[in-house]
Amino acid sequence: MMMMMTETMTTEMQNCMNACMECHKMCMETMTYCMSQGGKQMNTSIMGMMRDCSEMCMMCMNMMMGGSEFMGRTCMLCAEMCDRCAMTCEQMSADQKMMQCAAACRKCAEACRSMQMMPA
Repeated sequence: MMMMMTETMTTEMQNCMNACMECHKMCMETMTYCMSQGGKQMNTSIMGMMRDCSEMCMMCMNMMMGGSEFMGRTCMLCAEMCDRCAMTCEQMSADQKMMQCAAACRKCAEACRSMQMMPA
């Protein structure tokens, strides 16, 4: 069964989608920021983590919009990736942009975890 419109979505789903969109946006902005900074922020593993997190957030939103039967598992993987991205960003705690990215990742991880018990 496919969900076609947002009116069929629960509040938790909408909150999760909003958090995923914000996290995606913040990871992309932070990657651009890191490229402009160079040095430590240009670390390929940090950049890769932000890219992967951003992509997973988009995939998670697409699964929810489509009412996929894999939505719950996708949300759990997204939460794990967001947590890992947040930990990576928090290693640069003196950098405000990195901490904003970490906060968006933590919020998304929490919202995705709330989806664990949602039926598809």
